Amino acid sequence: MQDIFREHIEKVIPLTDEEFAFVFSHFSYQRYKKRQYLIREDDHVEHAYFVVSGLLKLEYTDLSAKRHIVSFAMEDWWETDFMAYFNGTKATMSLQCIEDTDVLCLSLADYHKLCSGLKKMERFFLKKSNSGHIASQQRILSFLTSNAKERYDQLLQQYPSLFQRVPKTLLAAYLGISRETLSRLSY
Repeated sequence: MQDIFREHIEKVIPLTDEEFAFVFSHFSYQRYKKRQYLIREDDHVEHAYFVVSGLLKLEYTDLSAKRHIVSFAMEDWWETDFMAYFNGTKATMSLQCIEDTDVLCLSLADYHKLCSGLKKMERFFLKKSNSGHIASQQRILSFLTSNAKERYDQLLQQYPSLFQRVPKTLLAAYLGISRETLSRLSY
């Protein structure tokens, strides 16, 4: 697990053994079972999560009780309800395991200690944050400018493994289409 995490960080910044030990000391490890929640709506969000293995879904439930899949997070990805995490507010979204999942957990206090104690980690988190913003904007543009078939094809091209790991009902919800439409598109 440490090797996986170090490799992830070193895609962005180099670390000495001492620096990595310092970084890793700010994280805790947690294992969750399929269908288990890491965050439920209205929870206080205590951690951001780095996915070591497994698969998560971030979900929002609107006022009419309709569930919307905001994102999936698989190995080598970060996830949480970032607004609640950084602002200290209650979660507006739920984070749930689609598969058994191993994560490294980072509290906000440890995030700040890590960034102030090792400045290059600020650069790492900035790069990760920027990548996340870009991906979010691309997803929004896809919804604004692409039809269901184009969104399906884009997702299949970008993340083909999701189609083997995620139930079709969740893929349909993520794409903003019905399960029946997804079945037609996948043939």
